[in-house]
Amino acid sequence: MIRLERVSKRFPGGGEGLREVSLRAEAGELVFLTGHSGAGKSTLLKLIGLLERPTRGQVLVDGRNVGRLPDRQIPAYRRQVGMVFQDHKLLADRSVHDNVALPLVIAGVGAREIGRRVRAALDQVGLLARERHLPVTLSAGEQQRVGIARAIVNRPKVLIADEPTGNLDPELSLEIMLLFRRLNAVGVTMLIATHDLALIGSLGARQVALSGGRVITDSRGAP
Repeated sequence: MIRLERVSKRFPGGGEGLREVSLRAEAGELVFLTGHSGAGKSTLLKLIGLLERPTRGQVLVDGRNVGRLPDRQIPAYRRQVGMVFQDHKLLADRSVHDNVALPLVIAGVGAREIGRRVRAALDQVGLLARERHLPVTLSAGEQQRVGIARAIVNRPKVLIADEPTGNLDPELSLEIMLLFRRLNAVGVTMLIATHDLALIGSLGARQVALSGGRVITDSRGAP
């Protein structure tokens, strides 16, 4: 499903985010990316989400070398990749419903279908009753769940999450990780960057540790 082949990423100014990284995630697999700040976790996720392109090597998603996709094809590609961020990136002046609906509106989906899919996504994250609330009225954990609903409303094949529990207390962090586990159980391929080793250790999923832009350990073994 996702394959990185000797991928390197060099930034303007000479810094390297990734160095010769090879990694494979099968369809429906849940992979936690671990490592200290600057290890390369975020860079790896940005390459999969096409927020960045590799300097060398190949990033293949569902058999396509996405690093070489023409710019005009990027929006359609991103509709297959749900993205969850640490800071939610919710629109403060829009309701929960409208925040979750945004990817569908951009894609030109009809109003009736938008309503149906938004409600289904909010039901999955346990927030259907908050559909008409503004984000500011929600707790931090609820806001993160709205971000997850928005990421899955397009029914993506792949979901990437960059430190999704970084601003949450331990109880809320576990709640969010268990939600990811439930979504993964229905077949969504997931890569989640986190520094919370104690939390993910209890979930029994594959862990890939990065340091200095390289993969240093992989609990599954060689890619």
